[in-house]
Amino acid sequence: MTGIWLGAGFLIAAVAGGRAGARLSVQSSSFRAGAAIPRKHTCDGDDVSPALSWSGAPEGTKELALLCEDPDAPGGTFVHWVLWGIPGGTTDLPEGVAAGDAVPGLAQARQGTNGFRIRGYRGPCPPPGKPHHYHFRVYALGARLDLPAGSTIERVRESMNGHVLAEGELIGIYGRDGSTARA
Repeated sequence: MTGIWLGAGFLIAAVAGGRAGARLSVQSSSFRAGAAIPRKHTCDGDDVSPALSWSGAPEGTKELALLCEDPDAPGGTFVHWVLWGIPGGTTDLPEGVAAGDAVPGLAQARQGTNGFRIRGYRGPCPPPGKPHHYHFRVYALGARLDLPAGSTIERVRESMNGHVLAEGELIGIYGRDGSTARA
């Protein structure tokens, strides 16, 4: 692991197996960074994955992985999407990626099991109260992950260890007040 250390052992930037600070730029045509995720992409709507795009994958990227999590969930961080095996030259995913083991049009891509115990995307579905933050993280990897479809986020992260060349994230928010969804 490489990083920038500041006295007393504090690591302020690290990318396992890659260059410290290597960043991908991640966007969505469905919502802006820090803005509300539209209802369409949540359990209160059609529950379809948002369109995502990224740029800045460094030379040597063999594949990309995408992880989506809600760190504000009452029981701890909740997993909404686990996807890897996206070919290295890919720069976007369309809206509405179907649930299942594989991703149509991306022959090598595999989907893992999320917190809802399905393979694929399931959108925000927080309990009523304060809005939650949803982190869509994209990783450029210098090696292919040899994992079966349905693998957990923990297995994917373990396999990525030492192979992350760059990463980036897009954060959206979504909340429910108990009677209507806000987005």
